[in-house]
This record gives sequence, structure tokens and C-alpha cells, in this order.
Amino acid sequence: MMQTLTNIHSQLGIMTWPLIIMSFLTVAILIERTIYMLLNSRTHTTAILRSIHKLDFSRPQEVDAFIQNELKGRQLIFQSMRMLLGHRHFTKPLREEAVGIWLFKKRQQFRSGIRLLSMIGVISPLIGLLGTVLGLMEMFSSMTDATAVISPATLADGLGLAMTTTAAGLIIALPAITGAQLLGMWVEKTLAKIEYTLNHSNLHIEGIVVDPFSGTQSSYMVTSDEVL
Repeated sequence: MMQTLTNIHSQLGIMTWPLIIMSFLTVAILIERTIYMLLNSRTHTTAILRSIHKLDFSRPQEVDAFIQNELKGRQLIFQSMRMLLGHRHFTKPLREEAVGIWLFKKRQQFRSGIRLLSMIGVISPLIGLLGTVLGLMEMFSSMTDATAVISPATLADGLGLAMTTTAAGLIIALPAITGAQLLGMWVEKTLAKIEYTLNHSNLHIEGIVVDPFSGTQSSYMVTSDEVL
């Protein structure tokens, strides 16, 4: 282990530890965020909306039974539906405000690691470039103090070592930026599906049914004595 670190330090110079730390952070965040999204990205939109459209909100016991039996999972969509249906007695504007605050908090949680990945993707090439500049400065300083003739091979070797930090920074930045973009798209797609499900369910609580399964955009009012 120490031999490996020594070899890496000989290649990267004083920027060894910043680049190593950022590489470990990139791998750790990518793994953690991917697992988190795999556990929370399933929205069950179709199944939940079909069940919601069968509920009669004039029967509180039926709704409570649906919450306890069908929405007992820990996935994000179940949490959001429990929150919405738990506030079904509030007015529509208050429910929308509660849903908006809840979604904002969840979006912040989803994107916390993604923002850090984006920062690493921006900073790591700059640190690599700084290491290259410092390496070149050190190389040219040692050349001025040398009395012997410097061969082209020695010069090329020094330049190669100096450029290694730039390459290392770019190697770290590539998966960091790519992962941040892909995870960001995954997060927005998941939250859009959850918001879609919440909006349809919120309208249904008000007795306005917009059928998400038909090919046409139709809606109708539902009175309290209708069977849904």
C-alpha cells in the first residue's frame, strides 16, 4: 500500500492527496446515489392512480384502509401519497402548498450528492492543471541549476511527469460530470412522475377526475353520491 502511494506521489507531486480524495469521493457518491435511486425511483404511477380512481373520498374508513394497506412502503411515492391523503381534509390550496414544500425538501435531498459531483467535475481539472504548472516550474528551476547538458529524453520525461496531474484531473472529472448529469436526469424524471401522480390524486380528492389512461384529455366532476 505504501509503495503504491509512493509511486502515485512520484507521478502527481504535491497534488496527490487532493486528487486521491476527489477520486474516492466521486466513486463513493456515484455508488451511494445509484443505490439510493434504485431504491426510490420506482413510482408505481399506473397502479396507484388506478387505485385512487376507485376510492370514494366520502368514505373516510375506505381511504384510511387504503393508506394503511396499500401505502405502507418506505418508497418515496408511498411517503408522498400518505402525506397527500393525510391532508385530504385541508383545502386544495393548502394541500398544494404542503405538496410543494415536501417536493422541494425531497429534491434537495435527491440532489445533495449530485451538486458535490458537479463541483468535483469542475475543480479536479483545475487542480490537475495547477499541479502541471507547479511541476513545470520545478522542472525548469532544476534545469537552470544543472551544469550538465540536458538531453531531449530527460526534458520529455520531465514534461510527461508534469502533464500527469492534468490527465489525472480530467480522468476524475469525466465520470463526475457524466454521473452528475445522468443522476440529475434520473432525479428529475422520478420527481416528475411523483408530481404527476400527486396532481392527479389531488384533483380526484376535489371530485375532478382526469383520466390518465385514456387517449383523450377528458375530465368530469364527481358528486359525493357517485360510485367511482
